[in-house]
Amino acid sequence: MPDARTPADLVIRRLGAADVAAYRDLMLEAYERHPDAFTSSVAERRALPMAWWDARLDASPAAASVVLGAFEAQRLAGVVGIEFERREKARHKAALFGMYVPPPFRQRGLGRALVRAALDCIRTRPGVTIVQLTVTDGNGAARSLYEACGFTAFGVEPFAVAVGTDYVAKVHMWRKLEGS
Repeated sequence: MPDARTPADLVIRRLGAADVAAYRDLMLEAYERHPDAFTSSVAERRALPMAWWDARLDASPAAASVVLGAFEAQRLAGVVGIEFERREKARHKAALFGMYVPPPFRQRGLGRALVRAALDCIRTRPGVTIVQLTVTDGNGAARSLYEACGFTAFGVEPFAVAVGTDYVAKVHMWRKLEGS
């Protein structure tokens, strides 16, 4: 069911080579604004060569990761990544990563639309039955979004990420895909 707040001109699609600069800029903003939400720092991501960012947007059908972008009026308004497990005994799992919607686009249903699109994308991979993610403990808005999309917490990792001299915990969440 579409979210009534989601803009009618919203387009969600897989990012490709033409999107690499916009994707990099958006993620650097995310790392800068929300250092507690991401395991990577803005400094280490900024230092990566463009080739790393290009590789993250590998368009091949069996790519290890897929990044989806939400576009509103042709402007990148949010992203979510999917990492597919490659190891034989864990190929039934995928993980969401790098979810970010900038402040001007929040509270409009883009996050929910991105998670739903990611779940739809994951369903196209044969054998994937489980989706996992982590969310910063205390980020109630993000956790509520994931719970509304069917995710359930299964544990908390204390001291998961160092942010300066402080540490934040990560809540591990999962959900089973329907029909799997």
